[in-house]
Amino acid sequence: MTRRPRVVVVDDHAGFRATARRLLEADGFHVVGEAADGPDGVAAARALRPDLLLVDVGLPTGDGFAVATDVADGTPADRRPQIVMITSRDPGAYAERVRTSPALGLIPKDELGGPRLRSLMAGTVARRDR
Repeated sequence: MTRRPRVVVVDDHAGFRATARRLLEADGFHVVGEAADGPDGVAAARALRPDLLLVDVGLPTGDGFAVATDVADGTPADRRPQIVMITSRDPGAYAERVRTSPALGLIPKDELGGPRLRSLMAGTVARRDR
């Protein structure tokens, strides 16, 4: 049996976190934790050691890109999760920030799903989506 990727979801909306959990679990991921803000997201990533950290761009305390940077910079390479940003806003507005961040890419929340995440994790998504 293939190991399911372990995920932590960082988003300030409890309803979205619940929806993301259901969607990802149905697509073969294992959501091991959730956080509602930046500091808790960084702490969850360090404590739970997920394979994937899914981070909302806009968080009430700690911008999502700062969370991605803190996790990437503060985690040894052999334990560093892959990071994917999510947003409900126009993803084009964040293209440069995504490109210069440690994130693999950005997915609009309404397009979130296992196949898209797996493509990003495998590096098979076109550059325009990153």
